[in-house]
Amino acid sequence: MGNIDWMILGFTLIFIILYGIRKNNSHKNIQDYIKGGNKASWFTVGLSVMATQASAITFLSTPGQAFNDGMGFVQFYFGLPFAMVIICLFFLPVYHKLKVFTAYEFLEKRFDLKTRILTAILFLIQRGLAAGITIYAPAIILSVVLGWDLKMLIVIIGFLVVFYTMIGGTQAVSVTQKQQMFIIFSGMIAAFIFIVCALPENINFSNALELAGINKKLNVLDFSFDPNNRYTFWSGITGGLFLALSYFGTDQSQVQRYLSGKSLKESQRGLIMNGFLKIPMQFFILLTGVMVFVFFQFEKAPIHFNKNAIEKVKESTHRTAFVELEKLNDQLHLEKQQYINETSFFESEPLKEKYLQVQNQYEQNRKAAKKLIEQVEPKVESNDKDYVFIYFILEHLPRGLIGLLLAVILSAAMSSSASEINALSATSVVDLYKRFKPNSEPKHYVWATKVFTVLWGCIAILFAMVGNLFENLIQLINIIGSLFYGTILGIFLIAIFIKFIRGKAVFFAAIISEIMVLYVYKIDIVSFLWLNVIGSILTIMLAIILQAIFKETVKA
Repeated sequence: MGNIDWMILGFTLIFIILYGIRKNNSHKNIQDYIKGGNKASWFTVGLSVMATQASAITFLSTPGQAFNDGMGFVQFYFGLPFAMVIICLFFLPVYHKLKVFTAYEFLEKRFDLKTRILTAILFLIQRGLAAGITIYAPAIILSVVLGWDLKMLIVIIGFLVVFYTMIGGTQAVSVTQKQQMFIIFSGMIAAFIFIVCALPENINFSNALELAGINKKLNVLDFSFDPNNRYTFWSGITGGLFLALSYFGTDQSQVQRYLSGKSLKESQRGLIMNGFLKIPMQFFILLTGVMVFVFFQFEKAPIHFNKNAIEKVKESTHRTAFVELEKLNDQLHLEKQQYINETSFFESEPLKEKYLQVQNQYEQNRKAAKKLIEQVEPKVESNDKDYVFIYFILEHLPRGLIGLLLAVILSAAMSSSASEINALSATSVVDLYKRFKPNSEPKHYVWATKVFTVLWGCIAILFAMVGNLFENLIQLINIIGSLFYGTILGIFLIAIFIKFIRGKAVFFAAIISEIMVLYVYKIDIVSFLWLNVIGSILTIMLAIILQAIFKETVKA
């Protein structure tokens, strides 16, 4: 990195923080602090919702996902637009009519206080852990790539997030997320344009897509019913819908974003905007990853993108074997060049077949390198998907653009973490703290929310600093959500659609369901992705049964 990269990175982060603070440094009451005074336009709501979901993991891992497995991952989001419509029609009107500060406030009005508190606690546990991971993920990757101290990076990212979130509240988060999304889109578009321009002169964009297609990287739709294939059209429409309903409809980190809208219509438009822009955004990020794959068909790529893992192997007794694999990697790359540089390559099926044979040997060689890494140090990340894009940024982008792309990653980390910490503090005050201080002055609750912002920020930073599950980071964040989302969604579905069930039945149903979900996960009999479905169905079925047992009367 050159001086200009540091200048761009530093200026971008400082501008975002100071802009958010300057715009929102005065709050008269909790309405201003938590809901931003309901000043957000539909455009701000839409970008804020999108930025909350788009963590640093998205921009570090998604291009690497496409590099390895192609475009099929985009099917995972196919259910999201339908979820947005359902939330706009059924969830949002209820929240706005009752003028709630948190989603769980609605549950007390529908059921009782104990159900509200239980659901709020479930949210605080899962989102509190996830907030640490969203800080830890970019910190550990950047520390490996840049050679910075991991704990120092965690503290820096965490402190910046806590600082402007504490001072500015929800409006600071929403306003700065607009700037962050602008930086993110600008950086990704700039990277994409550079990749296309950096390809050999005889390779145009159409040729690049054809080469990607030859390697089956452009297979977007999979209509098979194979249960072993995680990303298909059907799993996206069903499972994606279910997960999106859980996340956008009941998770306070998302609910708080659209509750800050000027009106019900503004919030609805913002959600619809997110629903229909999310798929194109993910498609573009994946396509960028595919283009990185094409780029490395012409430029030599390392046998493994995690430099730290390579260093570990070369310091071990497996050094000789690994060096031989590296030599073979270089040799196979040169063989591929002989075929794809032929002027008749794209018209010659025999040349394509020979190229694919060498490419297959190349991939097998990479797998052999991963196995060596796992033998040397099982705790080191052998799956290098997360490192593909950051390696490309640092090694091949021009100065200036490097700083911009690093700003993209850190902006995404700050954006999602700020939303989570903001939501955690709001839930802590509105759903729990006000029970002990019900008649305090408005300024007192603003002060309390700021204190909880610092507290949850410190918890997230501490959790990130002791994290040691790097090899499962992306999976871990989904597991944590899946352990709790199903039960929470089941409670909300009952609250909105099954009117005869009362508080006592749903409260005990939720407790039993959560215990069973945790047990199912412990004995590991199904994939964690099914825990959302299991939790929701269990909560609903148990509540129906318990309602019949308790024979509570429905209030008029």
